[in-house]
Amino acid sequence: MLPADWIEHRRPDDREPVGWLRPDGDDWVAVSLLGRALTGPVDWAAAEEALEETGLSWMADAWMLERDDDEPLRVRLVEVTPDRVVVQTDDFGAIDAPVERFELPWPAPDGLRPRRDGDPDGWVVLAG
Repeated sequence: MLPADWIEHRRPDDREPVGWLRPDGDDWVAVSLLGRALTGPVDWAAAEEALEETGLSWMADAWMLERDDDEPLRVRLVEVTPDRVVVQTDDFGAIDAPVERFELPWPAPDGLRPRRDGDPDGWVVLAG
């Protein structure tokens, strides 16, 4: 549940929400839509700037969902709200590809992370 003292921040040009400003003493912490801190305690202007620089482009990126019992899965964000985060296996842009969806809590768990070098890419060129 979204804390009552967090202040929603929207991009000035299109008013799209990009995160929140969370009070921390006399300072503020920029918090992404995933509920993760983007900055440590900074002044209001620096927190706003961090949210605007981060924007929403990261939502279109491939992510990895780490699982205790299996290999990490390459996933895409489907829904991000203060109620839940929904991801699905990457369909690589194919509208008819089978996908599996996972509902995660909000804030997003650490097991949902950006892709890193060496992560499985989902493509199998040669098996054998």
